[in-house]
Amino acid sequence: MLVIPAIDLKDGRCVRLRQGDMAAETVYSEDIVAVARNWQRCGAGLIHVVDLNGAVGGEPKNLPQIEAVRKAVTVDVQVGGGIRTIETVRRYLKAGVSRVVLGTAALTDRAFLEQACTEFPRQVVLGLDARDGKVAVKGWTAVSETKAIDLLREVRGLEIGAVIYTDIARDGMLNGPNLTALKEVVAFSAFPVIASGGISRVEDLLAVRSLGPQITGAIVGKALYDGKLDYQTALAALNKG
Repeated sequence: MLVIPAIDLKDGRCVRLRQGDMAAETVYSEDIVAVARNWQRCGAGLIHVVDLNGAVGGEPKNLPQIEAVRKAVTVDVQVGGGIRTIETVRRYLKAGVSRVVLGTAALTDRAFLEQACTEFPRQVVLGLDARDGKVAVKGWTAVSETKAIDLLREVRGLEIGAVIYTDIARDGMLNGPNLTALKEVVAFSAFPVIASGGISRVEDLLAVRSLGPQITGAIVGKALYDGKLDYQTALAALNKG
């Protein structure tokens, strides 16, 4: 299981939000390239980058910064936030991004999701962000009536590379992942699952991994930046266990 450090971009800076609230931000660095290089140096094999401005605005807002990150590291980079057109998908993948994460568009524009999966099989990741089991959209500013497990059923036949399940209530709160919801997602998903939200300790990572081999990664943000979880210690614990 991969431990995937997150770089959340807002106005070109590395920040963390609490439960997706754009007004509740903590700025960790103005130099995102240095942040990315640090995670590579620590042993990360995949870096998760989110354009927060793009997620809310509906189109990429930090594209030059993301392209700079891609050029600065040799490990895989996956990007999400504001990817709502096939042209944006093409631009990111042409720039060398390994995978793109589609969230809002997966729910609101199924034709686009299908086109992206057909044109770039297994390079599209489904970003499943949920509040109380229902899918949130537009940078978590709105919650749909669609249940996460229903969306998983609907996309079973597509060439999706993985599903990132984020429990919004846990995001940035450091109070542990929602293992019950994760277990349900694993049961209904036809794809590898990446956990996100609330992970703050090695024990959380081990608990997530215990849900089975379908869990291929866990995204960690605030706990790493706040020093509550040491990346290399986490890797060592997973390798040992």
